[in-house]
Amino acid sequence: MEAVVIVVVCVLAIAAANHFASRLRMAAPLLLVLFGVAVSFVPSLPPVSVNPELILMGVLPPLLYAAAVAMPAMEFKRDFQMISGLSVALVVVSSLGLGLVFMWVLPQADFATGVALGAILSPTDAVATNTVQRVGAPNRLITVLSGESLFNDASALVMLRAAIAAMASSVSLFGVAVSFAWAILAAVAVGAVIGWVFVRIRARISNPAVATATSLVIPYVAFVPTELIEASGLVAAVAAGLMSGRGSVRYLTAAHRQSDVQSWRMVELLLEGGVFLLMGLELKALIIDVGDSGDTVWHALWPAALAFVLLILIRLALVMPLVQWSERRARRLIAHEERLERLHVDLADSKRLGRRATDRVRARIGRRLADIAFYRTQSIGAREGLVVVWAGMRGVVTLAAAQTLPADTPYRSMLVLLAFFVAVGSLMIQGGTLAAFVRWMKLPDHSADEAAERKLLGREMASVTGRILADPSVSADPRIARSIETVRRLEATEGDEDVGDGADLDAVALDRRMAGAKRMRRVRRMILDGQRRHLLELRERGSFSSSALTSALERLDAEELSLDAQAPAGS
Repeated sequence: MEAVVIVVVCVLAIAAANHFASRLRMAAPLLLVLFGVAVSFVPSLPPVSVNPELILMGVLPPLLYAAAVAMPAMEFKRDFQMISGLSVALVVVSSLGLGLVFMWVLPQADFATGVALGAILSPTDAVATNTVQRVGAPNRLITVLSGESLFNDASALVMLRAAIAAMASSVSLFGVAVSFAWAILAAVAVGAVIGWVFVRIRARISNPAVATATSLVIPYVAFVPTELIEASGLVAAVAAGLMSGRGSVRYLTAAHRQSDVQSWRMVELLLEGGVFLLMGLELKALIIDVGDSGDTVWHALWPAALAFVLLILIRLALVMPLVQWSERRARRLIAHEERLERLHVDLADSKRLGRRATDRVRARIGRRLADIAFYRTQSIGAREGLVVVWAGMRGVVTLAAAQTLPADTPYRSMLVLLAFFVAVGSLMIQGGTLAAFVRWMKLPDHSADEAAERKLLGREMASVTGRILADPSVSADPRIARSIETVRRLEATEGDEDVGDGADLDAVALDRRMAGAKRMRRVRRMILDGQRRHLLELRERGSFSSSALTSALERLDAEELSLDAQAPAGS
């Protein structure tokens, strides 16, 4: 009975924190941590201690998988170098740098112990992404922060694993590098294969609820075998999520996708809220452990403050050059725009290559031109770099990883409490000021560009509608032909307005004249299928941003679900 009451209270606390967070202008995770800290000191409540394996194996795989599914693949590719620099290079540099400092600060700690603590404190949390997105930061900045939070957990845990091994025995630097590379590369391969296989399996399941239930096991199916071959299960979960997100639009139905979105939002809400609540509840137990070991809270507090400052300085020292390098690379690419445009036009009439080879080359050049347009409108400069620096908040992974330190580690209890202070301190200081910091930076406003892009995409969808309605196999039916002119008149009068994706226009025009007609529902499905295929082609070319394409695809899904609801039973 007590367990049931605890679960109910925790779920209600998570719901209340997310409901009141916007009104209080605080991040929900921070509210949950503070609530947990307050509750942990209730006299009648015993100290709460959570097995870190529950977090690392039970909670992180589905959270990282869900974030990866929603990751915009095209933007992720465009900023892969910067994301990999933040999620791998920054973790390694932070771990080694903090290792040297802690070896000096803590007399009984060797370099391996210091590196282990540095790896524990290195990974950032995804809380910053939600805060930055809420204040209207550029999409490119959100993608970079999201990509970093996806992969740096795994990088830090692989680094921690190597440091713990070095504590127990002599491990060569070459051996650590090989293990690190294997952990990442093998995990990506396993996760990608599992993600692709499950997308194809789920496409054969007609019941959306069953298909969604199947998706809930994907992160664990990717995690377990990867860990058995001593690679990173978390990276495998991310790779499976990226593959699933890319394949869902192509192979799954609108009902499947809607079921996935709603179910995974609830899973993310409860899991993420639960781990931050538990994080706060553990404070009392951590303080008791430190007292039992002969240390005091002060022994953990001042090294935590030092580590917090050093993490920001190291992040600043690496992020700003990384931003400059990324922009120089973008400018070099933009300098080739005119030559690429000429080559793209010349290849259209070229007969030196076969048609298929020419199309492949032109498609590659077209994607590069789309990259140039992206870099020109979505640049990252010093102000964006400073936001990336200040958004590097620590979270639950830091505390869970600290609790995996071996029992004989010097200062173990104090190090775990130190990790708690760094995580909570970053959530309070950086998380509490991040929204104001982003507004203070006065980042460029891309809302006008986004509105123009959606308008252009709406015209693309309207042109697809026009081609399908002009097809003789469609317009030959006199009952359909009478409505085609109505559709065209509406397109002519509304074509200069922001029409969304064209699907809304089709629905209005066709529903006004022939709602419920089976033949017209079939034509509307032909339009939806044609528009979806065209959107997927545009996605492959990179012609539009992922946010615009996602919005258009969601509209198509809504229209498809509407058609499903209108269809008579058994049709």
